[in-house]
Amino acid sequence: MSPPLPNFKRMMAIIDEVFATRTDPNQLQVNEEVMTALEKIHPSTLSELANANGPYCWVLLIPTHKQVMEDFLARKISETDILLQTRVGESYDSIYLCSASTLPEYRSQGITKKLCLQSIESIRQSHPINALFVWPFTNEGVKLAESVAKSCKLPLLMI
Repeated sequence: MSPPLPNFKRMMAIIDEVFATRTDPNQLQVNEEVMTALEKIHPSTLSELANANGPYCWVLLIPTHKQVMEDFLARKISETDILLQTRVGESYDSIYLCSASTLPEYRSQGITKKLCLQSIESIRQSHPINALFVWPFTNEGVKLAESVAKSCKLPLLMI
């Protein structure tokens, strides 16, 4: 097994610092099983940009249903429940912008937004998406979600 690429380690450190997913049971714990489940929902749920040093931008989206979105926004369910309550093969009308992580030297270039928009457009080709929702952890996350929602002409709902 080859050693992890430098960007991967840095991306993981950013995720640990910003989201603290390992210590928060309300957040989705992304592992091989979760990635497989996301891929079955739609191939564009997980997207990345990478170079020879590994990934420098990751985006995770979960297409789902309005009721799941409303339950999450009302804090009746967790991120994990979003995934568990989203059935493969159904028609989805909402997208959860679960996470977007970008290495510092690649920020403020529009690449994270572009990756989000490409992924959402891919999902919209198969599903009548009419809402975007998010649980932002940073001011940058709020700005990204607002910009993506505006570009997609979708209402944005936030916790």
